[in-house]
Amino acid sequence: MSDLYTRSGRLLQRVGDNLHSRAGRYLGQVSDNKVYDPEGRYCGTLVGDRVVYRTVDSSDRKSASAAVDCPKGTGVNRHGMNLWGLEPPFTD
Repeated sequence: MSDLYTRSGRLLQRVGDNLHSRAGRYLGQVSDNKVYDPEGRYCGTLVGDRVVYRTVDSSDRKSASAAVDCPKGTGVNRHGMNLWGLEPPFTD
């Protein structure tokens, strides 16, 4: 498991190619440095250890995915970063 963060610094948990919220809820799958929600819609691009929503990538789609929730994260949030893009549409 590794920690990722949103553009604004919210903690995300990566388990293999699956991405989970801090609370452990399944958010989607990582594929080719992009994140797709459980329905296969684009919801972010990996930039280092950050996930940033970029409208130029927003038309990308993958097949639907599913995974079980994981344990709650114990890491802390980080400060936001000034990256090109928007905060991804993840809920916790």
